[in-house]
Amino acid sequence: MRLVSWNVNGLRACVGKGFLDYFKEVDADIFCIQESKLQAGQIDLDLEGYHQYWNYAQRKGYSGTAVFSKEEPLSVSYGVGRENDEAEGRIITLEYEKFYLVNVYTPNSKRDLSRLEYRLSWEEEIREHLVELDAEKPVIYCGDLNVAHNEIDLKNPKSNMKNSGFTPEERQKMSTLLESGFIDTYRYLYPTQEGVYTWWSYMAKVRERNIGWRIDYFIASEKLAQSIADAQIHCDIMGSDHCPVLLELDLG
Repeated sequence: MRLVSWNVNGLRACVGKGFLDYFKEVDADIFCIQESKLQAGQIDLDLEGYHQYWNYAQRKGYSGTAVFSKEEPLSVSYGVGRENDEAEGRIITLEYEKFYLVNVYTPNSKRDLSRLEYRLSWEEEIREHLVELDAEKPVIYCGDLNVAHNEIDLKNPKSNMKNSGFTPEERQKMSTLLESGFIDTYRYLYPTQEGVYTWWSYMAKVRERNIGWRIDYFIASEKLAQSIADAQIHCDIMGSDHCPVLLELDLG
């Protein structure tokens, strides 16, 4: 089974920059996006052979997630019960026969860290959601999680120690999640791989020089460890300030 996750930073713009070419080429069984930045009826996406599930933000041109799946899930839910989650269109949970899939666009703490407290409470709530699901069947948790977990996960860790996405508090929340029975699938296979990132600033030549952060993930239940066949980061795919990440599973 092949799964892909991509923060497209505006799906309509990304479609104009080759999204559909990549979508067809990668031929994922499940394709998740974040930051769709649109409302119902603002795009007609013809994805033959896929079921489409959308969680739109109430605020126009903001946030939003979607999942495109070849197999119809057993159930689909949006948010985890807190009103703000639903309003910002950040969470979609799909149940399949052998696993749950949770596609998420994690809130950014903002440059001045004014949203850090909210972000930390979000992390607790999403972790509780994942642990609860994991008690029933394995979980695949993916998306733009807006944190570089360790120093290896960004180009300039020393100068970013207190910046949004690399604060000790945010990094600790990721550690706590992994200690709750989950695996960072890319690091599981490539624990020492350096210089591989998923997001680059739009500032001039930053991506050319690969000054990036790895903030897009596939996190999986530990019980799926032996099913992980491959994890890839498609740094060469343009169209957004993020690139797609891929997970291959052999579920037998």
